Amino acid sequence: MELFVLWDIDHTLIENAGVSKEIYAAAFRGLSGREPTEPARTEGRTDRLIMRDMFVRDGLPVPDWPFVETALAQAGEARLEELRRRGTALPGVHDALKAASAQTGWVSSVLTGNISANARVKLAAFGLDSLLDLPVGAYGADAELRPHLVAVARERAQRVHGVPADIPTVLVGDTPRDVEAALTTGSGVLAVASGIHTQEELTAAGAVEVLPDLSDTKRVLGILESFASH
Repeated sequence: MELFVLWDIDHTLIENAGVSKEIYAAAFRGLSGREPTEPARTEGRTDRLIMRDMFVRDGLPVPDWPFVETALAQAGEARLEELRRRGTALPGVHDALKAASAQTGWVSSVLTGNISANARVKLAAFGLDSLLDLPVGAYGADAELRPHLVAVARERAQRVHGVPADIPTVLVGDTPRDVEAALTTGSGVLAVASGIHTQEELTAAGAVEVLPDLSDTKRVLGILESFASH
């Protein structure tokens, strides 16, 4: 029974306690030499879009992406200990990831707007990195729009593990953008109301399976297994 599970990170697996927005602000400051006029707007968008939006809103030219990615990675690495001190893994996450990683035939990775380096920082801060197959994940440098990340992850899983192109895929995330990415790519979705969006909002976005969080490991695994049999 094969399944490709792709977990969002911020507000799905971890609470970053504002450190994410500090990373964007620091990267912006390092590239522009000034403070941004507004905090970064995140809500499930990719780092490419988040950073471009910050420069456009401030009327500044957008730097070439390699410079932006380097600045983000440096800002993220510098805040590992701050993230560990202020943030936390969300309820049930460690057990859910451990259970998913133990399932025969499953590949469990991430689909996140974060660049790869900062995804690793955020997961490592709470000991979650070893529970995920990160080389086959999809990250914020890979595409501007979240739905396009699904194809990136599938291609990597095919190349690394030889999984079939049509392997059932399910996204786990906390925003309507996670739901949209699943629905527009023929993937399943398990939405969790552990971020700013309510269960009602996630249902309205099109998610059939919605949980308050990931604390009920048995229920989480049961829902994921239902997508494997589709």
